[in-house]
Amino acid sequence: MTTSPRVVVLDYGSGNVRSAVRALERVGATVELTADPHVATDCDGLFVPGVGNFHACLAGLRAVHGPRVIGRRLSGGRPVLGVCVGMQVMFDGSTERSDHPEPGLGEWPGTVERLPAAIVPHMGWSEVEVGEGSRLFAGVEDERFYFVHSYAVQTWELEPTGAFAVVAPIVTWARHGARFVAAVENGPLCATQFHPEKSGEAGLHLLENWVRTL
Repeated sequence: MTTSPRVVVLDYGSGNVRSAVRALERVGATVELTADPHVATDCDGLFVPGVGNFHACLAGLRAVHGPRVIGRRLSGGRPVLGVCVGMQVMFDGSTERSDHPEPGLGEWPGTVERLPAAIVPHMGWSEVEVGEGSRLFAGVEDERFYFVHSYAVQTWELEPTGAFAVVAPIVTWARHGARFVAAVENGPLCATQFHPEKSGEAGLHLLENWVRTL
């Protein structure tokens, strides 16, 4: 008898995350919304939501020992999925509050910057340019996803170098005023700038792809 993967949606005060819980349950996960660091460390998959701004997201994560939980999971090869600002905090920092980047978790190099678009925030459905070999987007490569954000990483700085370079992460892009990183798949750490839980059937399919890897 098989059991459903256990997924924790990290509850650090990021706002309405019930849609994420419901979406993950719909695709076959057993879901718990909790801030308990032990439960978040030991589950099969950790979902890190993000609503609001970079600073508030980091403050909330730190209040529930989120950086330590994420670091321990990744060091052990245990899956983490960050969404929206929950993706942005995985980078080196953000200029959202000033010209001097506020430090992030530093899992990936790069700075989150304001989108150079006539209309900000970027709010609505957009196409994505899926990276070659993506497992996360398998079956939904040509679909649109729902974005709500004003800031994003606009350059990807982590490339393999040398004769024994590690396999490069798979990067998916979108465009609003400029090309920006829409998703990353990097071993146990995946993230999306869009909200899969608000992206209809395409988003559910993507979440199901992730749950299947747990």
